[in-house]
Amino acid sequence: MRQSTLFHNTLRESPSDAEVVSHQLMLRAGFIRQLAAGIYTYMPLGRRVLRKAEQIVREEMDRAGAQELLMPAMQPAELWKESGRYSQYGPELIRLRDRHDREFALGPTHEEVITSLVTNEINSYRRLPVTLYQIQTKFRDERRPRFGLLRGREFLMKDAYSFDTDWKGLDRSYWNMFHAYQRIFTRLGINFRAVEADAGTIGGEGGTHEFMALADIGEDTIAACTCCDYAANLEKAESGTTDIPDGQMISDDDTEVEKFYTPEIKTIEQLVQSLQISPMDIIKTVVFIADDKVVAVAVRGDHEINEIKVKNYLGAQDIVIADSEALAKISGVTVGFIGPMDLPFPVLVDHTVAHMTSGIAGANELNHHVRNLYPIRDLELTHVGDFRNVTEGEKCPRCEEGILKFNRGIEIGHVFKLGTKYSEQLGATFLDPSGKEQTMIMGCYGIGVSRILSAVIEQNHDDNGVIWPTTLAPFQVHLIPISIKDDKQTELAQKLYHLLLENGIEVLMDDRDERPGVKFKDSDLIGIPIRIIVGKGAEQEHVEITLRKHNVKESLHVDDAIARINELVKSIH
Repeated sequence: MRQSTLFHNTLRESPSDAEVVSHQLMLRAGFIRQLAAGIYTYMPLGRRVLRKAEQIVREEMDRAGAQELLMPAMQPAELWKESGRYSQYGPELIRLRDRHDREFALGPTHEEVITSLVTNEINSYRRLPVTLYQIQTKFRDERRPRFGLLRGREFLMKDAYSFDTDWKGLDRSYWNMFHAYQRIFTRLGINFRAVEADAGTIGGEGGTHEFMALADIGEDTIAACTCCDYAANLEKAESGTTDIPDGQMISDDDTEVEKFYTPEIKTIEQLVQSLQISPMDIIKTVVFIADDKVVAVAVRGDHEINEIKVKNYLGAQDIVIADSEALAKISGVTVGFIGPMDLPFPVLVDHTVAHMTSGIAGANELNHHVRNLYPIRDLELTHVGDFRNVTEGEKCPRCEEGILKFNRGIEIGHVFKLGTKYSEQLGATFLDPSGKEQTMIMGCYGIGVSRILSAVIEQNHDDNGVIWPTTLAPFQVHLIPISIKDDKQTELAQKLYHLLLENGIEVLMDDRDERPGVKFKDSDLIGIPIRIIVGKGAEQEHVEITLRKHNVKESLHVDDAIARINELVKSIH
């Protein structure tokens, strides 16, 4: 490709609304252009990178035995209502009506569509197992699109779905996809970690893992053990034992619960300052409304409630914190003075609270708290469990030696064991060898293909621009004659350009009539891994080869340059 004919412009300054490096560089380097919030055009260079990411994903999906198809983006609302997700998915589901007033949705995912398809196409165990996948545009009406391709309203996704006759088959399909994902992200040059995760709105009855690209701007927190392989998203990370303490812990001389006056002291911070105590000595109680039922959750004052764990424990679809008006109506208590004692609704007690020997908590009375609260004696410990976020530095729940360390991560892939969640609701059944009807066991597996571009840039850039790994770079070589007005340089550049093409090497030649500084700045921004400069050594047919990542330079005769470029293309990542 000759750069003079490339549909491409670079920007010297980052747009003011670009918050993160990957968004800034993709705009400045001319890979994408914004049409509306969260909606982007992929310019020719960006499309080349995207196609390479697609191809790696496609090759590994095919290698894993999955079969590619392409499903409609516009989906009948009836399917979503049948699965129960039409109302659950919320405002992120883009809904529309056709001219006949029939309801449709633009697909954010395709569990309903693929299940309906397989239901109509397969009715015998002889045609199972099967794994089907597509690479297709998805739509989600994000409340706040941000970070460029990391959180958009229109994005490219690879979604795959497996159908098996039993749970053992699902397990094989799941780990087959898991290992395929490991190969994909390794080939893409991403520093990633597979972590245990929550299934979210996709749902399911089995395990799930997220694949996270490690990056400081990641919206997810990963808790990983320093000794073993345990790693989990913060919303899923386990905090250890959830046992109920032994009643023998109570001694005869325990001090009784005492109510005391705390005027206008409503927060953990105020209690700590006023009483000169640690947050660890406080029991924090929060009231939730879960599917129209009222529950309270009690955690230690230095911990944060994990709403996902609470929701999963209750088996609830929706969970919200009761506001001050709702709390007053439910219990007659003002926010800041609620406590776990004698409440008229269930109290979920975190195991760290259950093991406290003395605590301070709200007294369920305005301007009052209680001290000397001993949970095993004073609370009804019917619901004891893990209801909090883990903290960095605490012991690993899986091994005795390690502690948990936190990292930030960008979710780039997710694998789920769905079980029968969708197959039961949508009637995906088959006849087993005895002719008995059975329900298919499903898994689903997603990769944010367009999101990969941003994740890679977050991990591969410097102050001057992008540094693409060779597997994703729009071109493998950037050929730059210093001056197109110099006949020797132009002649040598043309010769080298054709030699590279003949050797199957992707090359972008900067044949623009621009100053060298402009060419080099644009080259750094674009981030092609190998740069060949044709300059003052042109008369002796010498060129300079530079590696973008390491800024390593070497001068070679043009006859040796092709062999060296071939070596570099195969060796650098």
